[in-house]
Amino acid sequence: MYYYRYGNAEVNCCYKYIMFTYNIIFWLAGVLLIAASFWAWSEKGVFQDLSLVTQRRGFDPVWLVLLVGGVTFTLGFAGCVGALRENICLLKFFSSLIAFILLVELGVAVLAVLFQSQMREWLSEFFLTNIKAYEEDDDLRNLIDTLQQMRYCCGAKGPKDWDQNPYYGCDKPSLKCGVPFSCCIVDPAESVVNTQCGYGVRKLEWEEVIYTKGCIEALEDWLPGNLYTVAGVFLIISLLQMVGIYLAKALISDIEKVTLTH
Repeated sequence: MYYYRYGNAEVNCCYKYIMFTYNIIFWLAGVLLIAASFWAWSEKGVFQDLSLVTQRRGFDPVWLVLLVGGVTFTLGFAGCVGALRENICLLKFFSSLIAFILLVELGVAVLAVLFQSQMREWLSEFFLTNIKAYEEDDDLRNLIDTLQQMRYCCGAKGPKDWDQNPYYGCDKPSLKCGVPFSCCIVDPAESVVNTQCGYGVRKLEWEEVIYTKGCIEALEDWLPGNLYTVAGVFLIISLLQMVGIYLAKALISDIEKVTLTH
């Protein structure tokens, strides 16, 4: 039997504590996101009636926050404990999970480029589904309003998409032939938002009153001018992930060397 020994083999403290610091930030961010998710659900009364989670027809943004928080918490925990305890299993789990996430991100980016028309249709259908559930969830409503206000758009393909909503359709008795206030063209002279500005507006000449461009088209118009920004953000995230993988691999290598000397 052969024994391999390395002179002065020891775990690099620099790598170890950089790895710990790198992950404590993610761990704390994960805790905050999970706490924010539970707080949002408690405000909606989900914990009093768990069936509310499955009854919602639209997308609940809390699920996305909870997913990101859960993954971030798991990565941060594995990285922190793995580095401090010099635990090879946790470090391998950490590096493998980050590598998997990185591959998923690259795969989604490639598919989005190769199948642009299918992606556009999927986004349109997704938006329409959430238009139907606009009044059912405060977080979803705020998300749609923010998108429409930021991109100066209304609906997925246009204002008529709001016929899909039971409160805004032209054949509905409530806000008949209306749109949410976030579709209204804002008068710079007005300091207070008129939340009733969209009431019945589609029964009139509405082209100069509300945004006529759909949000899918607005996003398509926005992307080319901000392509470098999007690419830069994606590159920074990818580099951070690769740094995490490198630190984990370096620590694993040092730990294995120390183990072989004993």
